[in-house]
Amino acid sequence: MANVTLYNMNGSEVGTIELSDAVFGVEVNEHLVHLAVTQQLANNRQGTQKAKTRSEVSGGGKKPYRQKGTGHARQGSTRAPQFTGGGIVFAPVPRDYSFKMNKKEKRAALRSALTSRVQENKLIVLDSLSFDEIKTKAMKKVLDSFKLNGALIVLNDNDQNVILSARNLEGVKTALTNTINVYDILKYGTVVLTRDAVKTIEEVYA
Repeated sequence: MANVTLYNMNGSEVGTIELSDAVFGVEVNEHLVHLAVTQQLANNRQGTQKAKTRSEVSGGGKKPYRQKGTGHARQGSTRAPQFTGGGIVFAPVPRDYSFKMNKKEKRAALRSALTSRVQENKLIVLDSLSFDEIKTKAMKKVLDSFKLNGALIVLNDNDQNVILSARNLEGVKTALTNTINVYDILKYGTVVLTRDAVKTIEEVYA
């Protein structure tokens, strides 16, 4: 098992914590990580874009000029794609971009992402994280103690004081242990976990 330093909110070392190799020490599967990120981005797409083809634009019922004798190429409609106001060739239509991943693949991708954060020393574990009131300055002070410009903060409990204190900080996102995903883990670079969050993640994803 990997041992990482345990910090308090002031950035001081207060001990160490063992991370389960079943979650934080697996072999990184880059293919599954890429697949998980692609799936999340694809599933977030609305797929509502629409443009009209030549059969859907209005007008064009009359042949613009006679078939022969004009010196021009023959034309049957002014709503063909080459005309101004004509339809779009291969126009986009509403579609569903989402696709599915197996449950085991999703879990393996998440374990790979967490392992990569440990290997790159971008995982910080706090003994606790709580505030008496909603205070953005207090959360900024915690991040500054680790010299972090941005981070994904993973909580075990839905602590509104912590969540709302981090809401207005650029490059910072809070998540619960049951809402973490590969995309956020990679996007925000450094992952900040509470000791309780680590235990829950190990129980769920081991």
